[in-house]
Amino acid sequence: MPLQLDDLAALDAPIAEISGRPMMLPIAAIDEDSDQPRHEFDSNALQVLADTIRERGVRQPISVRPNLQRAGRWLLNFGARRLRASKLAGLMEIPAFIDTTADSYDQVIENEQREPLKPLELSLFVQKRLALGDNQAEIARRLGKSRQWVTLTTALIEAPGWLLDAYRDGRCTGMNELYEIRRLHGEHPQIIETWVAGQAAITRDRIGLLRSELENTAAQSDADLIAAEVASAQEARAGASPDQPSPPLHSDIAALPPPAKQSPRTHLRIHVDFDGQDYQFVVSVAPPKPGHLYVRPLVGGPRRVAAASALKLLGFVGS
Repeated sequence: MPLQLDDLAALDAPIAEISGRPMMLPIAAIDEDSDQPRHEFDSNALQVLADTIRERGVRQPISVRPNLQRAGRWLLNFGARRLRASKLAGLMEIPAFIDTTADSYDQVIENEQREPLKPLELSLFVQKRLALGDNQAEIARRLGKSRQWVTLTTALIEAPGWLLDAYRDGRCTGMNELYEIRRLHGEHPQIIETWVAGQAAITRDRIGLLRSELENTAAQSDADLIAAEVASAQEARAGASPDQPSPPLHSDIAALPPPAKQSPRTHLRIHVDFDGQDYQFVVSVAPPKPGHLYVRPLVGGPRRVAAASALKLLGFVGS
């Protein structure tokens, strides 16, 4: 492996750090990384940590690397909460290890192991990696997560204002809940926006009840249409002259149970991989040319034309 510039900068580190023991660095010489995925800090939790540090010191060293943009300074890899709490506690120095190999993926992994990142922080990280050319499969692999987990984190990417309000107000903070609300909004925009505005807390159970109501309403509407078709066919049969054949009454329609007995339906979407991203088939629009299909992201976003040969079937997503 060729020698890197930041490796040369690390040669000035004291012997204590090189030997594997942490070095004491001036807190004032440490800059936080603007690309750090953690952006949300609980002020009360920071104060509690500061009180502990004031009494017992920093028990776990932070991780830094030379700041190549500012000579003589350090850039934080891990430990933003410990660094901020140490400042609150009035410390002048903090124990630190030098690590010139850490990247943004390592920062996410380290944060997740200590205190999980907030959904918005994860969404911003995934959005940034996608913009840099990584696909969802690569992001999942490097974070040691599933493709489904990465898909859930996209719920707050370019999220509408009403959903961000619900998140920032603390009414909806779970990734699963945010994802499901965003998905349902794509199918029932006005209903979902009104429903979210009226909820003090949006939980998985409440979303489940809402989804059942929407499915029952859809099933009832279908049943009403079928009932109207049956009635129309029966009227036509009754009004037909004896020498004319009666209009056929579709056996499948006639055999349907009464609308009141309709059970909730489960909607299945065909889940596919396209360019390493999670998509679903669009079956309501005819493809523009043979050998191609319309697909769209599982959560929001415009539909795209994809060659059938470029798609990989992943299974079905229920809703």
